[in-house]
Amino acid sequence: MLIRPRRLRFNQHVRDMAREVRLSTKSLILPVFIMEGKNTKLPINSLEGHFYYSPDTVFEAVDSALKYGVNKILLFGVPEEKDEIGSQSFDEDGVIQKAVRAIKERYREEVFVITDVCMCEYTSHGHCGILDDEYVDNDRTLEYLSKIALSHAVAGADMVAPSDMMDGRVAAIRKTLDEHNFINTLIMSYAVKYSSAFYGPFREAAKSAPSFGNRKSYQMDYHNRKEAVKEALMDINEGADILMVKPALAYLDVISEVSKHSNLPTAAYSVSGEYAMIKAAAKMNLIDEYGVMCESAVSVFRAGADILISYYAKEIAQAINKGDIG
Repeated sequence: MLIRPRRLRFNQHVRDMAREVRLSTKSLILPVFIMEGKNTKLPINSLEGHFYYSPDTVFEAVDSALKYGVNKILLFGVPEEKDEIGSQSFDEDGVIQKAVRAIKERYREEVFVITDVCMCEYTSHGHCGILDDEYVDNDRTLEYLSKIALSHAVAGADMVAPSDMMDGRVAAIRKTLDEHNFINTLIMSYAVKYSSAFYGPFREAAKSAPSFGNRKSYQMDYHNRKEAVKEALMDINEGADILMVKPALAYLDVISEVSKHSNLPTAAYSVSGEYAMIKAAAKMNLIDEYGVMCESAVSVFRAGADILISYYAKEIAQAINKGDIG
């Protein structure tokens, strides 16, 4: 035989040399949850191995991530008080604003801080925008999202990540940031966010489940793939710098489509349900947790992602540093 594909699998040196997909710790983002209070570090029951930090203890999370080579974090806020308009989300002394200031004061440019821009964690009703009766008013919500993003930029965030799925929010946020001279503050748009059953552990952790109805009128129908491309192209035209697909594993085809149709970096969010399933199966000795984690991470990049947001970010970085993946 002239052609023997197995020659390129003969030993680890050859396999490493011939790899098509290579991972870097610089492409990983770790989600971190911030709650009100002081001297607080509490375990998150729905996300094993993760914790709530107060703004004065978030350094523990950052220091731990840096030890593994992960220098990018995505912050989510868990406020004590909620109201119909989510006013704590854009308060200059809100929990996220305090955390951002603390992180940037200590680490400066060493740590890249991304903030989630949404209202669901902050509203008393748990929806991602301003209500008109029981309907989320898209255009009224844009004003509030812009205020949230601006407050994060003022606090020192390097990038804002709107996750609400309102039409036109990227353009509204970009306009507001530019008008206030934050022209270099990036926007990573949750461009393609599906209405998914994989968000359960996050909603428990963030205490953000809607008090009535669901989010299907603004998050995407998981039957649709062409619509994902439409949403991505809209956000490109509105000024997004990075596009995100969420969730990841059940949407590898969508990651591929978005990356093919876009000239922007593509991020994927391996969400809480994906993390929890791997953890649960490993506890039952049904799978090799480390192996499944590695394989899953590589699959996301193989599909076309350039960036991965994962609750396993530190462990994936460790696997890269060991040479098991990457």
